[in-house]
Amino acid sequence: MATPNFIPSLLLPLMFSLFYFPIASLSDPGLVGINYGRVANDLPQPSQVVQLLKSQGVTRIKLYDTDQTALSALSGSGISVTVALPNELLSSSAAAQSFTDTWVQSNIVPYTPATIIEAIAVGNEVFVDPKNTTQFLVPAMKNVYSSLVKFNLDKSIKISSPIALSALAVSYPSSAGSFKPELIEPVIKPMLSFLKQTGSYLMVNAYPFFAYTGNTAEISLDYALFRDKQGVVDSGNGLRYYSLFDAQIDAVFAAMNALQFDDVKMVITETGWPSKGDENEAGASGDNAASYNGNLVRRVLTGGGSPLRPNEPLNVFLFALFNENQKPGPTSERNYGLFYPNEEKVYNIPLTLEELNTGQSTPVNGTKTQVPTPENGGDFSPAASGGRTWCVANGKVTEEKLQEALDYACGEGGADCRPIQEGATCYNPDTLEAHASYAFNSYYQMKARGTGTCDFGGAAYVVTQPPKFGNCAFPTGY
Repeated sequence: MATPNFIPSLLLPLMFSLFYFPIASLSDPGLVGINYGRVANDLPQPSQVVQLLKSQGVTRIKLYDTDQTALSALSGSGISVTVALPNELLSSSAAAQSFTDTWVQSNIVPYTPATIIEAIAVGNEVFVDPKNTTQFLVPAMKNVYSSLVKFNLDKSIKISSPIALSALAVSYPSSAGSFKPELIEPVIKPMLSFLKQTGSYLMVNAYPFFAYTGNTAEISLDYALFRDKQGVVDSGNGLRYYSLFDAQIDAVFAAMNALQFDDVKMVITETGWPSKGDENEAGASGDNAASYNGNLVRRVLTGGGSPLRPNEPLNVFLFALFNENQKPGPTSERNYGLFYPNEEKVYNIPLTLEELNTGQSTPVNGTKTQVPTPENGGDFSPAASGGRTWCVANGKVTEEKLQEALDYACGEGGADCRPIQEGATCYNPDTLEAHASYAFNSYYQMKARGTGTCDFGGAAYVVTQPPKFGNCAFPTGY
């Protein structure tokens, strides 16, 4: 992920509305994947990561290399993976197909078909690479593709390269989107032509967070978080945009259309929102991260393309799977993860259509918890629940430890455990974990949700959505 370059007029608000353009339900649901970055020294082993992904229903991930351990762990998992050829190999890849033959033979062939490799990202945000590798990009892509043909893998593996939004000279209004002139003839046109010929798609990294934090006076937080009910009308084409994400995507589509490549599809290979940032990083918070990613998942999985291409599903890869403690740069760079390195969720959002349909999200320990689904299209942030938090049992601890904690909460702790007594309103489901969760939450709320009051020696943890076991509603405070 590169530091973005902003155009001052990136998304100046329009003052007038023209007409509404409905986009929902015009296309099939899109796909949601997650970037599995590993710039950290405290992450779980790839074999554990695969189990985590499977427990969450995640079926697509993207790597930033071709790590042998990771690809081996994915074998037989049913999880599709996009791998990467790093920027430092672009010049060698462009110079000779013999190099890419060897690279494919060593890094791709041994793992297929047991590991489902769906695409190779040749380089990453090459246009902003300080080592100036742009000239090598398209020749490298062509050589990697020729190597796939040689090993009869070209039909199953796509070739592309992620670009940053800084590749655009104009991004506002979306209808005026255009690529930087100095990139068009040397690389953009040849790359789009290659993607069209091979039936591939353009990879794009899009971060509304960057645009918002750099232009808070001009961009509303609701617009950046998919919560704008009125929207912004594009003065060029009259289409109404309800999110900055859609506006950014359509700026790229407009730039492609201007070059007569309106039949090349797109995949958003990176997008996300940090749960923590420095003082000057406006909007970086857990609430906003949960809201952005949760609402984006709903946006993708319920169907509907962008206003400019309403019939094309949106396919995205969230950034990122884990917080990565060794990433350089501002605090936000180390806090994009959906999970902490210990595999606990940073915040709780649904990741699958089943979770959206049931209104429940699956924490790592398997306890189903309710997620907010307000009528405005879904806001999964803690703020949607009034900023409240709840306490639930940790299903990973032993039953003995859970029982001891439950006995303490209902006894010396003074929690109100009458609703979980036999015959009472919250007795069912009659499980230790359900009863413990109710008792722990009762104690936690009674203690005004004070620091350390939802721990019980590791037998409990805090969630940001109201838990629900059976028909029992958990208290929210006293």
